Amino acid sequence: METEIHFDERGLIPAIVQDTSTGEVLMLAYMNREALERTLATGETHFWSRSRKELWHKGATSGNVQYVTSIMLDCDQDTLLIKVHPAGPACHTGAISCFFTPLPLKEKNSPHDS
Repeated sequence: METEIHFDERGLIPAIVQDTSTGEVLMLAYMNREALERTLATGETHFWSRSRKELWHKGATSGNVQYVTSIMLDCDQDTLLIKVHPAGPACHTGAISCFFTPLPLKEKNSPHDS
């Protein structure tokens, strides 16, 4: 039985990329069916650029290829979790992860402050 994958109305599915070794979330990108098929066939991540409207192979220019160790589909079958061994930083800024800008939280009582 083939697993059903739910792409959105644009034919895309969000892909969360996580470092296999550290568990750190590296990036969020989008895949269309062709990008997913190329990723499955090559063992390296390929994505769909929403701004350029074209496929891109992560690391093709920078050398920071992501070697896929597993791909999991979430419970709603509309988001992918891709675990990788990265050959370098994931972010175009040179940062290891694209997630490095904290947003301040409002102060609130902790449930442990009784």
